[in-house]
Amino acid sequence: MAETQDELKIEIGTEEAVTLKPATVKIVDVRIEEVGIKNSKKVVCSVKHPAKEETIKISSVKWESKGKLEVSGLWVNKDSKDLLRKDSALVNFLVKQNARNIEQLKDKEIPTVEDDAGYLVFKAY
Repeated sequence: MAETQDELKIEIGTEEAVTLKPATVKIVDVRIEEVGIKNSKKVVCSVKHPAKEETIKISSVKWESKGKLEVSGLWVNKDSKDLLRKDSALVNFLVKQNARNIEQLKDKEIPTVEDDAGYLVFKAY
């Protein structure tokens, strides 16, 4: 099986990455994906942004924790009863959206903001 390495010959382009501005997005699909070396579970939302034809994925939220705003991934952390951990970023986000479980996020319209790196994250504060 001969693997092609044509991408080694691609030259440098002149276009910069297009960054989407914060806007209200609509969640069209919600999934739990295993991420990273430890295969930790994270909620990944496919959303429709008003300035883009295709859906984009958002899996982090900016929320208030202990009096400060912080950005956290939507990690699935469970308690001893196998329920979502009460003080997590995910639960805070669900409560802000009046959702009792992850599935209920589907079809919700949620504002976004930029994190420190310029990526869109859900706004939950």
